Amino acid sequence: MSQQRSKPAIILMADDDEDDRLFTQEALAENRVANELYFVEDGEDLMDYLYQRGNYSDPDVAPRPTLILLDLNMPRKDGREALEEIKKDPVLRSIPVVVLTTSKAEEDILKTYDLGANSFITKPVGFQSMVDIMKTLGTYWFQIVHLPDEVSSASRP
Repeated sequence: MSQQRSKPAIILMADDDEDDRLFTQEALAENRVANELYFVEDGEDLMDYLYQRGNYSDPDVAPRPTLILLDLNMPRKDGREALEEIKKDPVLRSIPVVVLTTSKAEEDILKTYDLGANSFITKPVGFQSMVDIMKTLGTYWFQIVHLPDEVSSASRP
């Protein structure tokens, strides 16, 4: 039995590689996973988006994501640093973070789980593999598990 979300699924992808963003966007679209998909190109922009600062101060430009897809190797602030900041924040830590990276290093897997990642996925090379991963990801995060629709920002320090 699958659950229906009362709000649209919003995925925020943090990845500095334009080809990877397009690849993921097409795979998600093929599976009709996200109602809305937003992109940031580095960890600094990710945190600005999540805190609705600077270019992301308008809530319509930066709605709270249902799920974050996070690359590890990005400029300015890498994915590990951003993940640590997200999971230390009582308002943000309930947002599931799926690490989606080219790394297969055991130390990256261990470190990201230690920092609070919800899943670790190595980016596939082929498009059909990405389509399959996005289908499974969408089924799991938006149909099987129960996620909060929204967390009040009133509890933000």
